[in-house]
Amino acid sequence: MSADIRPFPAPARSSAEPVQQDRGEWGALRAELHSRCADEDLAALWADLAIGERRTLLASARMSADPRVAIHDLPKSARDALRAAIERMSQYAGRLRGHLAGNRPHPSRELAGHARQALAEGNTEAALHWLAIIERGVA
Repeated sequence: MSADIRPFPAPARSSAEPVQQDRGEWGALRAELHSRCADEDLAALWADLAIGERRTLLASARMSADPRVAIHDLPKSARDALRAAIERMSQYAGRLRGHLAGNRPHPSRELAGHARQALAEGNTEAALHWLAIIERGVA
């Protein structure tokens, strides 16, 4: 009983597909989200804070930790509490800034209106122009 043994053909070599460019900077956004999940953004902020500012932030988070401790030495629940305190303080600062500025709408709102109008008129090129200005942070 002899078996007819035939070798399998070698797979054809195909050129690897070219790497697509990062459209819309999604790769950068993904990297930012991953670093945020790893609390790297919080660690960078923490490192830039003076001890007194850290104490204030810890008090806002209702924590009594040593302000000199590294952020990654704190438990995840403490880091989450600090992030929530930063968010509250940021919202408060934004509201205060709005009251001081007279609650004026953000300048990009007018540019967004121009973009919407261009889309309504079917002028995609003009809409992209207005969006590019907003994304560059001109307004």
